Amino acid sequence: MHAPSNLTLLPPLARQTDSKILFVVLDGLGGVLGAEPTALQRAACPNLDALAAESALGRTIPIADGITAGSGPGHFSLFGYDPVEVDVGRGLLEALGLGVDVTGRDVAIRGNYCTLDAEGRLLDRRAGRMATELAAPLADLLNEAIGRIEDVDVTVHAGLQYRFAAVFRGPGLDGHVADTDPQVEGVPPVPARALVPEASKMARIADAFAAAAREVLGDRDAANGVILRGISGRPSMPTYAEVAKLRPVCIAAYPAYRGVAHLLGMTVRDEIPSTASIADQVTVLEQTWKDEHDFYFLHVKKTDSHGEDGNEQAKAAVIEEFDALLPRIRALEPDVIVITGDHSTPGPMAGHSWHPVPSLLWGPWSEPDAGSVFDEEACHAGRLGARLPATALLRLALANADKLAKFGA
Repeated sequence: MHAPSNLTLLPPLARQTDSKILFVVLDGLGGVLGAEPTALQRAACPNLDALAAESALGRTIPIADGITAGSGPGHFSLFGYDPVEVDVGRGLLEALGLGVDVTGRDVAIRGNYCTLDAEGRLLDRRAGRMATELAAPLADLLNEAIGRIEDVDVTVHAGLQYRFAAVFRGPGLDGHVADTDPQVEGVPPVPARALVPEASKMARIADAFAAAAREVLGDRDAANGVILRGISGRPSMPTYAEVAKLRPVCIAAYPAYRGVAHLLGMTVRDEIPSTASIADQVTVLEQTWKDEHDFYFLHVKKTDSHGEDGNEQAKAAVIEEFDALLPRIRALEPDVIVITGDHSTPGPMAGHSWHPVPSLLWGPWSEPDAGSVFDEEACHAGRLGARLPATALLRLALANADKLAKFGA
C-alpha cells in the first residue's frame, strides 16, 4: 500500500515523549545472495543474532526496485524523507559535514584529487587513496592560487583522504550540474554539463575551476588534477524536529553523514575524529545517552569501504567488531533499536548495488520473527517484508516508541 509522504503524514501525529530511539547504520551493510556467502553470513555475530531473535526482520528498498542508492539518498530515505523529492547533492553534505557555512545562494561540490596521464586521461580516480595529511595542504594551494573565478568566490576545504569540498559563492549560480567524474579510468574527466538552462554559468565556473586546479597541481605524480561530484545548492527542507518532534543527535566520524545530520537539524558530536573506532563512537553514545536527546543516529563507515574494495572478509570483520560492542549499546536500554544500512555494497560487485538492505526493528510491539540469525536470508523471510520502503522504518520506530498519535477520529 502506498503511504503518503512522511513530511505530510507525520507532523500532525508526532508527539514528544521521553522514549529513546537508536538508529544504527552499518553503511553498505547488504550483500547479494548467490554462490558466495555475504559478509553478514560470513560474520560470527552472536549478539546480533540474539537481538534478531527478539526483533522483526526485513529487507528495505532505499529508492525503488532496481535503483542503486548513493550514500546521501540512502540516508535521507532511512530518516523518512523521500529521496526522489529531496534534491540534495553530496557536495553540500560534504561541506556541511566539514563545518563549512553554506547558504542558500551558494553551490557546493565534493571533489576528488585524481591522477591524470600526460594526455589528461584518468589513471586513478582517487589519487591512490592518498592520506589525509598529504591531501590537506593541497586545499591551501588551491585557495591561494584560485580564490575567485569571474564574479564568484571559491573556497576549498580539505576532507578525508583524497576528498575535498569546494564552495562557490556569487550571483546567478544554480547547482543542477552533472558530475565531471566518468566513473571509469582510461578516459578524461567529462566537461561539466548544465542540467537546466539556469545552471549554465555554474557549469562554466566548474570547468574553469578544474582547469585552474590542473595548472596548480600538474607537476605532481599522483594528485595532479580534480574530478567534481555531487554539485549542489542548499535546498529548504524541514528538520527532524519539525517533521517528527524529535530531539536527534548524530554520532558519525565521516563528514558526509554529519552533513546529512546538520541539514536535518540534528545535534552533531563534532569532536569525533575521522580515525575514531566503533568503540570510540559507542563511548560517545554512552556519554550522550543521559542528555535531552530522544533519537540517536550511530554511523559505521567501514562496512561500505571494504565492500567497495571487494573485500568481504574485511567487511565481515567490521560487522563482528560492531557485534562485540552491541552488549554495551543494549545496556543503555533504548526503547527502540533499528539496525540497517543505507544501501547494499556487495563485495563481489565492489560497489553500491540495488539489492535490498537487511534491516532489524526491535521494540516493545515489533512482533519478533523468533529467528536465529541476522542475515539476508532471514531478513528476506521476515515480518517486515522482503521489499519494505526504507522510509517506513522511521514510522515503525516512532510507533513502537509511542511517539505517534492516532490518525483520525
